[in-house]
Amino acid sequence: MSDDRNNRAVPTGRLGRLLGMGGMAASIGAGVAFSSARQLLNGRPPSLSDLLLAPANALRVADQLSHMRGAAMKLGQLLSMDAGQILPGEWSTILARLQADASPMPRFQLEQQLVRQWGRGWRDRFEHFEMTPVAAASIGQVHRATTRSGRDLAIKVQYPGVAASIDSDIDNVVALLRLSRMIPPGASLDAMVAEARLQLQQEVDYLGEADHLTRYAGLVAGDPTLLMPEVDSELTGPGVLAMTFIDSEPIDWLIGRPQAERNRIAERLIRLTLQEVFDFGTIQTDPNFANFRYQPATGRLVLLDFGATRTIPAALSEKLRLLLRAALARDRVEQQRAMVDIGYFAPGQQRLAQLALDLLALGMDAVMAGPMFDFVAADLPRRARDRALSAGFGADLWSIPPVDTLFIHRKIGGIYLLANRLGATVDVRGLLEEFAGSHS
Repeated sequence: MSDDRNNRAVPTGRLGRLLGMGGMAASIGAGVAFSSARQLLNGRPPSLSDLLLAPANALRVADQLSHMRGAAMKLGQLLSMDAGQILPGEWSTILARLQADASPMPRFQLEQQLVRQWGRGWRDRFEHFEMTPVAAASIGQVHRATTRSGRDLAIKVQYPGVAASIDSDIDNVVALLRLSRMIPPGASLDAMVAEARLQLQQEVDYLGEADHLTRYAGLVAGDPTLLMPEVDSELTGPGVLAMTFIDSEPIDWLIGRPQAERNRIAERLIRLTLQEVFDFGTIQTDPNFANFRYQPATGRLVLLDFGATRTIPAALSEKLRLLLRAALARDRVEQQRAMVDIGYFAPGQQRLAQLALDLLALGMDAVMAGPMFDFVAADLPRRARDRALSAGFGADLWSIPPVDTLFIHRKIGGIYLLANRLGATVDVRGLLEEFAGSHS
C-alpha cells in the first residue's frame, strides 16, 4: 500500500492553485530579502537578477512546481532542459528532478479519480492494480496493472483539476517570468501564450492522445529500431490512458554503455526528428527525457507520451527544406530569403536577420567541420548564447516566429540536449544532406 505521508494532495481549485503560486512567489521574495540583507552586511550591493536566480530559489521553485503539477510543472520541465546553457547551472541541476518525477497524488485522490473514470466497481476489472505509481509527471501518474484476462498494462491517471487550471496556471507563470525579468519588458507573448493554452488543453485530452499514439505507431510500423505501446481502448477514457506495459530502462541508463551504443541511439533520435519534420508531417513536440526509454534486450528505442503531438503543414516542411539546402550550400542570400518566407523576421529587420544568419552559420560550421559531430565538444548552445548576448537587446532583436516553428525548435533543442547528455558523436552532416535531398 502507498504511504501518503509525503504525498501532498494536488490543489484542484483556482484559488488553491493561485495560493500555491503566491506561496512560491512569497517564499522566493523572502529568500531574496534575506540574501539581499546578507549581501549588504558583507558590503556588496545586491543584484536583483542574481538574487532571483539563486540556487536556494531554484529549490523553492522545484518543490512547489512538483506539488502543483499541471501547466505550472510543465514549464518547470521546459526550464530544466536548459542544462545550464541560459539559466545558471545550479537551476538546471535542481530543476532536473522535475524531468523524471512529480509528487504522486495521495491514495484518496487516486481512488477518486479511478471511481470517476471507471465507476465504484473498477477493481473487478483487474487481477492486480499497483496503487504506488511507477512514474509521476506533470499531467498524470502511471500505474502498472494486470487485467483479469492477463493483459499487462501501464495506466496513466490524470491529476484532478489540471485541465481546469490551465488558464490560471499559465497567467501566473507568465507573471512570475516577467517578475524575474526572463522576458524583455514590453514584449508581446499573446500568440505564444494562446498556443501554450491550446497545446496543454490537447495534452490533458487522453482520448486525443490515444488517437495520436495509434496514428504515430502506424507511421513507424515495422521499424525494428523503435517500440511503442498499444492503446487499450476498453479502459481508456478522458482522464485515464491504458497502454501495454513495455519493460524498459530510462534513457539515462545508456550513459554507462559503450560509445557505439550511445551513438546509435542518438543517431536514431535525430533521424526520427528529421522524419517528423520532413516526411511524417507529424511531430511529438515534448522532448522531455522521460518520454524516451531503452530496451536493452532488443536494443530498441521506446517512445512514450504523445499528448503534445502536432501536424506540420506540408508548405512549412518544404520551406524548411529550402532553408536546410541553403544552409548546407552556405548561401546566405538564399538563407535570408527562406527565413523571411518562413516568417522568422520581416524584410526590414536587418539586425535580427544578421543575428539569425550568424547563428545558423555557427551551427553549420560546427556540423561541416568533420565527418562526425561531437555533441559535447561542440558546446554549441553556450556559443550561440554568447553570440546572441553580444548583439545586445532591443526591440529590433525581438521577434516571435510562427508557432509551428517554435514547437519544431523545442523538439530539436531537446534532442540536441539529450545527445549531449549521452555524450554522443553522430554524422549529423550526412543526415542533414540526406533529408535536404529527399523528395526533391
